[in-house]
Amino acid sequence: MKAAWYSENGGPEVLQYGDLPDPEVGTDRVLVEVEWISIEGGDLLNRLVSPPRIVPFVPGYQAAGRVVATGSAVTRFKAGDRVIAFDWNGSHASLFAAPEKYCYPVPDDLDLRAASTIPVAFGTASDALFEFGRLQPGETVLIQGAAGGVGLAAVQLAAKAGATVIGTASSGERLEKLKAFGLDHGINYRQEDIAERCRELTADAGVDMVLDMAGGKGVSTLLKAMRYRGRYEVIGAATGDVPRFEFFELIRRSATVHAISFGGEMHTPRAHALIDSFSRRMARGDLVMPIERVFKLADAVEAHRFVAESHPFGRVLMQP
Repeated sequence: MKAAWYSENGGPEVLQYGDLPDPEVGTDRVLVEVEWISIEGGDLLNRLVSPPRIVPFVPGYQAAGRVVATGSAVTRFKAGDRVIAFDWNGSHASLFAAPEKYCYPVPDDLDLRAASTIPVAFGTASDALFEFGRLQPGETVLIQGAAGGVGLAAVQLAAKAGATVIGTASSGERLEKLKAFGLDHGINYRQEDIAERCRELTADAGVDMVLDMAGGKGVSTLLKAMRYRGRYEVIGAATGDVPRFEFFELIRRSATVHAISFGGEMHTPRAHALIDSFSRRMARGDLVMPIERVFKLADAVEAHRFVAESHPFGRVLMQP
């Protein structure tokens, strides 16, 4: 198979491309001929800081394609089925052998390109907002990093649930684009004080919930934007250098902090039901995920560099 891989941690330049042996199917695995690879934030973070368990190491969480073979214990899929596949590594390849528990059927009326973006982005956003955050209609949520994949998913889900949605982004242009997805108020974090603006928008009450996709950058400011007894959802980080919460800062606000890792539950019936729901909603146009750019897998170095440096609006995909 063709694949992108690395043997040591580092920047995008550590990625190599070429031929590797096809993955073994195994008794409980589904072998997928990959058509679309969604680059997830964890793919970049792992490449930077998580030592590869084996070398060469094929990174990547998520891809969509067609089943070409199944293990003897697999019961839910057969050759020819269209699926979204997840695993902790292996998606950056023309063949992806994923555990059956991490494979999700794609509705007939949903194209694989769109489907490839669903599980991590929408599942993570949903868990932050509802499973842990318990968002209620009429509440106000601040989404730090609203223009990324999880951020855009969260903007849509929160707006459709009846919340007031405040989002941060790096430019007025990006904030203007977010309005079409349900954003009520935008904050240009390069020009405005996030806490001050949130206080203005909530009559000094503060937001009910913060979703932090930026790895705790400016965590003190985000806590100041939050009301007393607010909820802080820790979701993602761009690097391994993650700031810490000040212990007494949390106590003074009686704040609740949740750490979100949807990947740890993607094998559960609850997660499967969620992903099926999101797939059907996307098929009928109720949810969308913008695709900023598409790269060839052979250009994985450039693709990873673009995601890391250009802060794309939505997702970036690769094709084998």
